[in-house]
Amino acid sequence: MAYKSLRAFIEALEQAGELVRIKTFVDPVLEIAEITDRISKTPGRNKALLFENTGTDFPLLINAMGSDRRMCMALGVNELDDVMRDIESLLKKLSAPKSGIIGKLAMLPELSRFASWMPKVVGGRGPCQEVVMDVLDLGKLPILKCWPQDGGRFITLPAIHTKDPGTGIRNIGMYRMQVFEPQMTGMHWHKHKVSARHFNEYKKLGKRMPVAVALGGDPIYTYAATAPLPENVDEYMLAGFLRKKKVELVRCITQPDIEVPADADFIIEGYVDTHEELVWEGPFGDHTGYYSLPDWYPRFHVTAITHRKDAIYPATIVGIPPQEDAWIGKATERIFLTPIKMTMVPEIMDMNMPVEGVFHNLVITTINKEYAGQGQKVMNAMWGAGQMMFNKILVLSDGTGTSGIKIDDYKNLARYVLNNVNPATDVYFSQGPMDVLDHSCSKLGFGGKMCIDGTKKQEEEITAPLLPFKLHPAFSKGKILSEFPEIKGVNEKPAKEWDIPVLFVAVKKDRPDHVADLHRQLCALNETAGIKMILYVEHTVNADDIADVLWRFCNNVDPKRDHLYGGSDKNILGLDGTRKSKKLDNFERPWPNIIVADDKTIATIDGKWPELGLGTLISSPSLRYKTQLYGGEAAVLDSE
Repeated sequence: MAYKSLRAFIEALEQAGELVRIKTFVDPVLEIAEITDRISKTPGRNKALLFENTGTDFPLLINAMGSDRRMCMALGVNELDDVMRDIESLLKKLSAPKSGIIGKLAMLPELSRFASWMPKVVGGRGPCQEVVMDVLDLGKLPILKCWPQDGGRFITLPAIHTKDPGTGIRNIGMYRMQVFEPQMTGMHWHKHKVSARHFNEYKKLGKRMPVAVALGGDPIYTYAATAPLPENVDEYMLAGFLRKKKVELVRCITQPDIEVPADADFIIEGYVDTHEELVWEGPFGDHTGYYSLPDWYPRFHVTAITHRKDAIYPATIVGIPPQEDAWIGKATERIFLTPIKMTMVPEIMDMNMPVEGVFHNLVITTINKEYAGQGQKVMNAMWGAGQMMFNKILVLSDGTGTSGIKIDDYKNLARYVLNNVNPATDVYFSQGPMDVLDHSCSKLGFGGKMCIDGTKKQEEEITAPLLPFKLHPAFSKGKILSEFPEIKGVNEKPAKEWDIPVLFVAVKKDRPDHVADLHRQLCALNETAGIKMILYVEHTVNADDIADVLWRFCNNVDPKRDHLYGGSDKNILGLDGTRKSKKLDNFERPWPNIIVADDKTIATIDGKWPELGLGTLISSPSLRYKTQLYGGEAAVLDSE
């Protein structure tokens, strides 16, 4: 389904009871983000929010795709798997053998449909250019500052258009843009991204790089900008396929080499001078739930700002999950399962990215296993598949053995997987490219990976009997807490109640190799016999909150560097997911803080809540994390 404008999508959301209009003035600096954080994390009250009084001429839409239902509405489907099935049907038709002229003629309707999705450049100006700002000033837009230690205001939903200077092939990506001046922002494209490669090509040529930023329009444009497409596939071709209608583009006014969606709400045109000094950009409260710390990035200079007469500014916030980006990521998980399965890893049956893994950190995959070593084959294929190269922890299960267990039934799936694992032989460690936002890596963008092969083992793969797990009857949480005062929390519930051979331990480190020493001591206890994994997190984390434990653990661990083996047969795997520091871990990079709202903003929104029309007061999600901060800055001081 194609929406003719962002306003049309808003009308659909409102008719479906999925949108709340807020007429009271709410400041784009910190306040909008705090309200959105409360709403997005409250089941039953999670709605899209339209802030009609932002102190500017423009209303602001946020959390528009922040639920399964709203994400489906944006894509025009009843459920996300509808898109997956549509892609699978198309690929099967295109790849099927064609017998003779009749078979080839039968494909013409499909090829015609395919052609109808291709983007088209139209003449003249589009609705996105109805108003051309006389005075170029980004301050006229309700650009958000989301979190207290953010470096400033950031454009958070920009579809950034660049072109390869050699081939002219377009790329649309989504990278945050920090506003430094009325006519200048940072351009936060990571070194692995296509736009960064375009930048390097322009730099070799000694040319300025034309860039355009689109905001709003059909929400599919926003989704397409986030999609992990192969480099030479036009994002607007994907958008055309999803909306079943081609995207009409118009040329920019001051950067005519760049085309943008005619029906977008805002267009920000400009250039990057590839030989100009970089700008110190950040910090920014990121989707990992931690601040991404400052670094040097290119400057983007604005040459034009145009917009629709009735423009609405779209935005999002990211932070401690779940947020709106979790649902955008879920769409990607479902949409791209079929292309991965049909072109690279045919044995894949299903894939799941738990929200606690913030996309790349944790991926669960079920496969149709037919031979020994197939798990390792899938591991290598997935770590070489596009943006899956950033995956940190890959968990494999086999579909035949998990018959009746859904991939998102984490409790039963974890029991099955770990009962099939010998930690000494079935857990694999590697190194490779990592997301630049991964703060656990000793080196920026390069770190450790881990694959847990929880598939049912064939005869060739078995080195020791795999016995069903039962926690030792003498195991005592109280005894462990009393014998090891550095341990501040133990969660034995998965092992005790669910027969999952794993423990979560919160520990306060105070010396080098502390976790390694503790792991050896715990593994030497008779009571830990049969346990296969112990996950360590820092002492400030509530070990009984499994979601928070997994979120913190997945962010903080470098599996290759931080794994430990204990037990008489080295069959208890420990993984150190605590904060790393130079003093205790010889970790040289700065370590970020988690993201929480400041007390003043929380109090302001508490006081303003009765005016917002959002029902009874929702307490700030940040309150539960205040005790987990190390100081008040974006980066943790090594002394803390």
